[in-house]
Amino acid sequence: MLVKSTVEEFNKILGSNSPAPGGGSVSALSGALGAELLSMVCNLSLGKADLSEWQPQLNDTLDRVQALAASLLKRVDLDTGAFNRVMAAFKMPKGSEEEKKARSAAILAGYQEAAQSPLGIAGECLEVLRLADRLTGRFNPNALSDFGVAALEALTGLEGAVMNVRINLPSIKDEKFVAETMAKVADMITEGRVLKDKICDYVKVNLG
Repeated sequence: MLVKSTVEEFNKILGSNSPAPGGGSVSALSGALGAELLSMVCNLSLGKADLSEWQPQLNDTLDRVQALAASLLKRVDLDTGAFNRVMAAFKMPKGSEEEKKARSAAILAGYQEAAQSPLGIAGECLEVLRLADRLTGRFNPNALSDFGVAALEALTGLEGAVMNVRINLPSIKDEKFVAETMAKVADMITEGRVLKDKICDYVKVNLG
């Protein structure tokens, strides 16, 4: 499992000539890092007397963002697995008509899974941004820069995941699926950028 490797080991695997892990797994990791940073912001804010009004929200955000961090970390390996199944489908035999049909069906299913995997990553990264946005101004100001970096990491994960969705769509013949997915990721990118800009504007103003 990739997530069980050290940072140094992961970087070496990433930089090798293997096509996976690649951008999808890195996007999931980026989202997970953003989620954990937001978790840290919550932990540094809980129990502060001057933030007593926001303790319920901080606790709720902490629970939700920790669940997102755990899910995104799992997706580091899941995304690599999805891509590997596409490669395995291409290696299927194609001597007979039946074999060709089975191979084509497996390739199509593989590409759809390869698109759905980063779509899930993008959705969870967007949720990290939503949680961060709702927490603006309600946390320990000493964690201001961490709050900003959390948003940057989450948006990087979102935008990277969307790239990995889009690269697989031309290989999918289901026009309805492609059109719906394109519209969905466009909306996600738009919302994510707006949220990131709001958060970063707040951080820049208050950094002094």
